[in-house]
Amino acid sequence: MRIMDTTIEDKVDEFLNVLDRDVQQLQRNLSWLDEMRALVIKHDDLALQELLESVQSQAGSYKDNEFKRQSLREELAILFNCDAAKITLSRLELELSGGKKTQIAQMKAKLQTLTKEFREEQLKTTMLLSDCSRFNSLLLENVLELGGTREITYNHSGFAERNRDTGFVNIQF
Repeated sequence: MRIMDTTIEDKVDEFLNVLDRDVQQLQRNLSWLDEMRALVIKHDDLALQELLESVQSQAGSYKDNEFKRQSLREELAILFNCDAAKITLSRLELELSGGKKTQIAQMKAKLQTLTKEFREEQLKTTMLLSDCSRFNSLLLENVLELGGTREITYNHSGFAERNRDTGFVNIQF
């Protein structure tokens, strides 16, 4: 039975290391969202492009860590004789005792806090981008309709026709 306990502890340690990398990724994502909002406000397209490339270059390491986490969950499921989907931090916290239980509880709290922060930052970023899109649409609409009275006129066939001479942009060839 002692060998089994050592194996479980080793797997839990590996699992905690993988989760620690997840914490680092979440913190990096929070930083990226904050930086992205600042760059959008500054209209710094070059820096935004560099940030996008940085984010894309990290995608592979996130996938590797995800794969490792799932593999460890499956290995822990075998050791605990249950389905891999049932291996959660809450379950590990109930199954373990002593220092490992404390480490699991701390990691769970840290991940919950970071996940909540990430959702809030993502919402802020979504709202900013939505407002930028709305503003750009209004700006474009006003530029294209500059000088127009927004009156609708109809031609002899009964179709709506825009007065082409009053707009800021004339697309007629």
